Amino acid sequence: MPNEYVVEVNDLKKYFPIKSGILQRTTGHVRAVDGVSFRIQKGHTFGLVGESGCGKTTIGRSILRLTDPTSGEVKISGVDIGKLKKKELRPFRPKMQMIFQDPFSSLDPRMPVGEIIGEAVKEHNLVSRSEYKDYILKVMKDCGLRPYYIDRYPHEFSGGQRQRICIARALALNPDFIVCDEPVSALDVSIQAQIINLMKDLQQQRQLTYLFISHDLSVVEHISDVIGVMYLGSMVETGTKDDIFKEPLHPYTKALFSAVPIADPDVKMKRIILEGDIPSPSNPPKGCKFHTRCSQCMAKCKEEVPVPKDMGNGHVVSCHLYD
Repeated sequence: MPNEYVVEVNDLKKYFPIKSGILQRTTGHVRAVDGVSFRIQKGHTFGLVGESGCGKTTIGRSILRLTDPTSGEVKISGVDIGKLKKKELRPFRPKMQMIFQDPFSSLDPRMPVGEIIGEAVKEHNLVSRSEYKDYILKVMKDCGLRPYYIDRYPHEFSGGQRQRICIARALALNPDFIVCDEPVSALDVSIQAQIINLMKDLQQQRQLTYLFISHDLSVVEHISDVIGVMYLGSMVETGTKDDIFKEPLHPYTKALFSAVPIADPDVKMKRIILEGDIPSPSNPPKGCKFHTRCSQCMAKCKEEVPVPKDMGNGHVVSCHLYD
């Protein structure tokens, strides 16, 4: 079924309490994620971009229930996992995995590669004891890891090899959905290309669905089918890769994309410089959150929160310029 959605996120919110005083009373909240909605089709990649601190990683962690959302609905393969208790959630854990940003800190330095990849396989009884080693070696081979790496430790590998181990650990559980939290940001450019190509190959072979979080727009353009642009906990624009890159609509998206370098010395960049600082997520501005830095700000922007508008072909923008 081509329109099957593996992931459906509806009005997701995650607020972190601000505590102060001797009694540690809650005096406010950091609105890390503030009413975000999107869907990801089976076998597709949803690229999530935005400035540091806009809530991208919190969305990924909230979807996987690594942190419990404040409110909203998250459905994985049609099941609302937000309503599941810990025991009920356990069978779903293998089906949704995460590749973390820093491959070194996410690997246990005291465990050899074979145990790192196979620990959760044993925990969830995915294969029998007799098949276990062959299964781990096959996963390693799929991720470009040599068989003799199985008894080596994380400190013996380069950054790219460590990230391959992290990918193998996620794939060993045969997941449907993987959150990729800036999986190539800590790697050299040549290694980045290898890892991205590996992820695309594995996606085609296994019909994997990715939420790909990144700052690097060129990487996002290469791997994504649909792109969402976040600002201060809210989604300001979503659309297909072609629509977003050819015709960005929101002033923030235009500013973000104007910073992408072009490998042509004859092309002059029309860089859009945003003035002012990013407002605090604990005290976001009234109306449109971007109005304090927007050169096209109108009186309406300071009072009313913009409603998402579909401009055709699923290209949705939250901006009063298109009212």
